[in-house]
Amino acid sequence: MLVAVLVPAAVLEGALRPGLPFRAVSVAVTVGVIATLLWRRTRPLLMVTIAFVGVAVLFNLTAGRAPLLYSGGCALLLPYALFRWGSGREAVTGAAVVIVRVAATALPQVTRPADLALGCAIFCSVMALGAMVRFRAMARVNELDRVKLLERERLARDLHDTVAHHVSAIAIRAQAGLATAQSQPDAAAEALRIIEAEASRTLAEMRGMVRVLRRDEPAALAPNGSIADLERLASSDRAGPLVEVAVSGDFSGLPPSVGAAVYRLAQESVTNARRHARHATRIAVRVAADESAVCLRVSDDGDTGLLRLAGSPGYGLVGMIERARLLGGSCDAGPDPAGGWTVTAVLPRSGTAA
Repeated sequence: MLVAVLVPAAVLEGALRPGLPFRAVSVAVTVGVIATLLWRRTRPLLMVTIAFVGVAVLFNLTAGRAPLLYSGGCALLLPYALFRWGSGREAVTGAAVVIVRVAATALPQVTRPADLALGCAIFCSVMALGAMVRFRAMARVNELDRVKLLERERLARDLHDTVAHHVSAIAIRAQAGLATAQSQPDAAAEALRIIEAEASRTLAEMRGMVRVLRRDEPAALAPNGSIADLERLASSDRAGPLVEVAVSGDFSGLPPSVGAAVYRLAQESVTNARRHARHATRIAVRVAADESAVCLRVSDDGDTGLLRLAGSPGYGLVGMIERARLLGGSCDAGPDPAGGWTVTAVLPRSGTAA
């Protein structure tokens, strides 16, 4: 978009600017500098080298009489891009290219030290701005990774508790089977069937715990609350908005991990609405289940406002999205066309990623 605007501007400037020496050469070099912006993110060092060496060649071939057009000032974006997206080695090399170009072309024409200081300050400021934005972006990414890792650690602890529960049940059934093996063979056989089912479930939970600890693979969530606990979110507190909970559908056979995830997502959504929904009077929690998925919708009637619309998603929302993703589902949040804020999540009944 930027290149599409600057190229016609450079051509128009070259055609209308009076007294421009070497008009065709200046326009061609300026358009070439503008074209390097297309690859400033993927190949920042190469683009800086092409642009600044091209300008130096133009200066030397015309003995300093062919200027770069005003639209060529976009070349300042190249040092910024170099420090924003380039590696450390590329940034050092590119900075050296810029310094050499300035020293070889601009320095001989400088008549006042203030002009040289101003030029150096501009280039240094642009490069410093790129480095600052880069470090802030890296800090944001690191913080998001930390939030996701903490979420996985908590899920692993919950899964450990679940596995321990299943192992305890297996031990109890095994003891009962041994006690009744001689007097009640049928009861012992039933105990073995229960042990087999519990062992299979325990194995599945242990595999889920391993997937949780492997950061690049999907994992199952652990039970911590359930669909039956959603009613605890309902309230009619006069100090805050009214919270209404409605549950519909068949939840029989739903894995505990899915029920726990629905509860946690609903709890986090209600908490966020109470904290951030300005002038909200009502929060509606709707959970519906069908044969393939469980759908959650949490909406409020508060003002969306600039504070809720601006900026990156908060870490609470990042955790919600991560939970849904680990179960193979999805979670979205944003302003509702009808007003207020809405969080929607869809989780497969199987509780595993497809």
